[in-house]
Amino acid sequence: MALIGAGTGVVLLAAVWYAAHYIALGRSVDASVLSGFHDLTRPGLDRLTNFTADLCDPHRYVFLAAIPVIVALVRGRPRVAAMLVFVLLCANETTQLLKPLLTGPRDQAPGVWIDTASWPSGHATAAMSLALCSVIAAPARRRPVVAGVMAAFAIAVSYSFLELGWHYPSDVLGGFLVAGTWTLLGIAGLSIVEARHAGSAAEPAPAARPSFSVGEALAPVGVLAALACVLAGLILLARPHEVLSYVRDHQAFVIGAGGIGALGTLLASGLTLMLRRT
Repeated sequence: MALIGAGTGVVLLAAVWYAAHYIALGRSVDASVLSGFHDLTRPGLDRLTNFTADLCDPHRYVFLAAIPVIVALVRGRPRVAAMLVFVLLCANETTQLLKPLLTGPRDQAPGVWIDTASWPSGHATAAMSLALCSVIAAPARRRPVVAGVMAAFAIAVSYSFLELGWHYPSDVLGGFLVAGTWTLLGIAGLSIVEARHAGSAAEPAPAARPSFSVGEALAPVGVLAALACVLAGLILLARPHEVLSYVRDHQAFVIGAGGIGALGTLLASGLTLMLRRT
């Protein structure tokens, strides 16, 4: 299952890259969604988004990335800890290697200049790989809550640097998919190692029962979506004319922001469901 998911991730990566660089409609939509994010720029909002986006800068990220590794070690899971280090390093290094290799034509959004070698986003890769590794490291019963919280973290980081004009939305999708693909490869490799270890034992381990139901796995993500709707509703009630006018003028932004949020929650909740028996 994990290998099939990783293969699907590679196919989706290629499709997103090609659409964002060599399909006119894809380039246009990319720039339109970015314009919608960047037009939200306000001095107060910029302070918040700079702080949030900077959480995935290397000098801070190294401390955040150590947390799931330490949690796995404290829980007595050294092989899991090693796999998390592998995923975090490979995902982030892959993104840095792909940037100069996959550079291509992009449409520029008004008032924003982004280097053509920006796909995929390093910040998005860092945020999502941290989110997924945190889900793996967490105790089984805590995984649904961790998935909801860390999906919100990855989405917030991505929304922040989009508002600041650091990346295109397709860069975020690429970063999320790189993180998801390497996470699934890490899980597949760990499964092979643990299967060999179990095979050398005197008695095979009994099949584990699911630690939580599907409803329990998806509940925190549902709460996250509900909170997002409530927040949007409060903003709409506070400034109905401005919000409706903005949505009318930036329809691609609404769809693009929703797509990024959906992919982020799908990766975190999907991983939680995959790990129900571990």
